Amino acid sequence: MHLGVPTQRATPLVPFWGAILLAAGSGYLLDAAFPDRGWWPLAPVAMLLLLVALRGRSFGTGLLVGLVSGSVFWLVQIIWLTRYLGPVPWLALGILQAIFFAIGCAMIAVVLGWGPAVWPTRLGRLGMLPIVVAGLWTAREGFTAVAPYGGFAWGRLALSQSESPFTDLAAWLGMAGLSFVIAWIAAFAFFLILETDAAALRRVGAIVAAIAVLVVLPAWPTIVSGTTTVAAVQGNADAGLFANRPAGEILMDHVAATLPVQGEDVDMVVWPENASDVDPTRSAQAAQMLDEVATALDAPLVAGTVTERDGLYYNTSFLWEPGQGIVDYYDKGHPVPFAEYMPDRTFWRPFAPDLIDLVGRDYQMGKTDGVFDIDGVIAGISICFDIADDQLISNLMGQGAQIILAQTNNADFGTAEQPTDESAQQLAIARIRAVETGRTVVNISTVGESAIVAPDGSTIDSLPAFTAGAMVQEVPLSDTTTPAMVIGRGLEWLVSGLGLAGLVLACIAAGRARRIRRSAAR
Repeated sequence: MHLGVPTQRATPLVPFWGAILLAAGSGYLLDAAFPDRGWWPLAPVAMLLLLVALRGRSFGTGLLVGLVSGSVFWLVQIIWLTRYLGPVPWLALGILQAIFFAIGCAMIAVVLGWGPAVWPTRLGRLGMLPIVVAGLWTAREGFTAVAPYGGFAWGRLALSQSESPFTDLAAWLGMAGLSFVIAWIAAFAFFLILETDAAALRRVGAIVAAIAVLVVLPAWPTIVSGTTTVAAVQGNADAGLFANRPAGEILMDHVAATLPVQGEDVDMVVWPENASDVDPTRSAQAAQMLDEVATALDAPLVAGTVTERDGLYYNTSFLWEPGQGIVDYYDKGHPVPFAEYMPDRTFWRPFAPDLIDLVGRDYQMGKTDGVFDIDGVIAGISICFDIADDQLISNLMGQGAQIILAQTNNADFGTAEQPTDESAQQLAIARIRAVETGRTVVNISTVGESAIVAPDGSTIDSLPAFTAGAMVQEVPLSDTTTPAMVIGRGLEWLVSGLGLAGLVLACIAAGRARRIRRSAAR
């Protein structure tokens, strides 16, 4: 390892004002790669522009460049938060995520500046530096997916690729591995372009060849172990926090959307999160309605409600058998902080008491297992934000899930007149999960976007947003174990470790260069 021959970091490719403009543009292009627009090729392009802006920057100026790019990306990506809550939560979450984004960019800037001192050969620059840069990007995504307060796993590079030729890689490498690949493509292209003494045709050819190898990697074969017929019902019910509808109306909306399915041979009926706005364990009338629906369709019913036990509240999905009632239930394992519960309430309340008080009750983190045995079919249950939690999805696979029922309520994030990208972004997560796990995912929402996604990521059926209806489909079951589920978080730890190790070596090179300059000055 050759440390510290250069005594200056790599020179900037653009002036600082140009770097700021590039950073803003990269943030906007990165958002465009995600649904609803879903222009997936823009993800590596946006990151390449960001690398141009970061080249030659110090940790401090890299932090500023990253803050600009991250702020533009995040504030556009989650603009749906303003639909009911206004600008304060949107700005708070967006800026917090932008700060983490900026720290990641500052670390990458150090590697771009001093990495060539660590790996001065062309092989080192093209072989190691792209891995280090992509590893640091993956490490930042991995950290923000779990922290603080359980993390916010939105906005990962992998999610921009839910309908791209790279989608199949999720089954091999997992969510983090797919993010790493997209970041690596951008970094490899960046360093290859910098090799100005190479023929332009060879440079372009190498980029195309590297990408082609990844694209042609065959999809992991999903072995079908059986089928089940699902009736997934979207009630088009305004089940949001601010709906203020009379108790029972949301339940009635789902009953009304389900009854037309009578006469069809179905094995299970699936309703969304909060579809029963009255707890059937406390309301005989709600229990009677649920039993009538399940009996009319002669099928078990999976639905969501809010339950209270021992004075504590849970976001619950339950399995209702005709004539028996609730035979199993799952409490949401990843309640959303500042929405479903208020962490450190006494600390945060003085900053925005009206907003903090909107969260009037704190949902508990569920401790139940995440699967239901539905007449021999093992169904993994995921409530809303659970689908973004890597560990919870891994747990479902460990518990033998043959299908994933992803129940959600998107009613707080748009209307038919003013739709937003939130539900499309969540559906992208569900689509990647289907490929990653090799399972059919039934993504069912109160208002949409609802879809049944096959294990290869294709759409079996879907419902238009803000339209009541039911998807009735025979779908494949599987016991396949994908490489992504075997590797688990191991690949994420590996590439993140390589990135951080490269950062340490770059810092050592920078420190040695400073000592050499000081010695020469004396």
